[in-house]
Amino acid sequence: MQVENQEKFIELRVNRDFGDIINVYFEFFKQNLKKFTNVFLSYNGIFLIGLLVVSYLLVSGVIGLITNNENTVLDAVGSGSEAYLMYFIFGGILFFILFLMVAVLNYSLSTSYMIKYEERKGQNFDKTEVWEEVKNNLGSIIVFILILILLFFGLMIAAVVLTFIPLAGMLAQYVIQYFVMAWVGVSFFVMLKEKRGVTDALGEGWNLVTKNFWRSVGVNFILGFLIGLLFMVVIMIPGILIGIYTFHVVQNDVDLGASVVPTVIYTLGTCLFLIIAVYSQCLSQFVNGLLYFSLHEKTYNLNSRNKIDQIGLQDQ
Repeated sequence: MQVENQEKFIELRVNRDFGDIINVYFEFFKQNLKKFTNVFLSYNGIFLIGLLVVSYLLVSGVIGLITNNENTVLDAVGSGSEAYLMYFIFGGILFFILFLMVAVLNYSLSTSYMIKYEERKGQNFDKTEVWEEVKNNLGSIIVFILILILLFFGLMIAAVVLTFIPLAGMLAQYVIQYFVMAWVGVSFFVMLKEKRGVTDALGEGWNLVTKNFWRSVGVNFILGFLIGLLFMVVIMIPGILIGIYTFHVVQNDVDLGASVVPTVIYTLGTCLFLIIAVYSQCLSQFVNGLLYFSLHEKTYNLNSRNKIDQIGLQDQ
């Protein structure tokens, strides 16, 4: 069994150019889809239930407000629809907290999974080892995310400023966005793989990405775009079905509040959308994993030196 895993191993520590990174990404994704999905479902069970609850609260609040005799939020409050409004507000707050927790968990799981894959030279590791890697670095992960939140607010301010610059501002905004994605993703790998502190990892990530600026931005842009297309394809069938049902509701003037069916359909649809969105985030971090190993090998050449040393020992 171990031999089979060794034969299938995709070597990550290779200095790859732009096109090679994209090709290897899809090869890695195809090979590890089943195993990583198993890891994803195993450690997201309680959060998936939480997303279902959040989806129910949001949908119930929206449907309740829509079906109320008065259609504005202020009138709804005055006419006894406070419960629906509270559903929506509480659901929104809970959604923000839960989605942040889920995003952090899966950002860490995908990173840890790729690290274990590289260390074991294939899939010869258990899902509990992936979780142990996350658990052992939980303190650093939390600090990293807190810094990331501050960085996000700074990025939002920069985005607002750039909106006042026609065309060039929009292009600059996209370049900055994908650069930050690469920097943060690569830095996270540095932190977990090399056991560095948060600020040290961010510094090393900055060093790797800035020296390979356009490769980092381009890989994140192209693969981010392709992952987005994949995301749209996956939700297309349920999206079409929900769209048809919505058309039926509008055309036939269906009373949304008179039946539990609309609530169930829209709740499941919203929950499915959120789950797929979280999963696609994991796939995006795999992009930065390949980028990290490629840029690290280009900068330090450790894997090539190790192979040369092994050949030298064999010749002796």
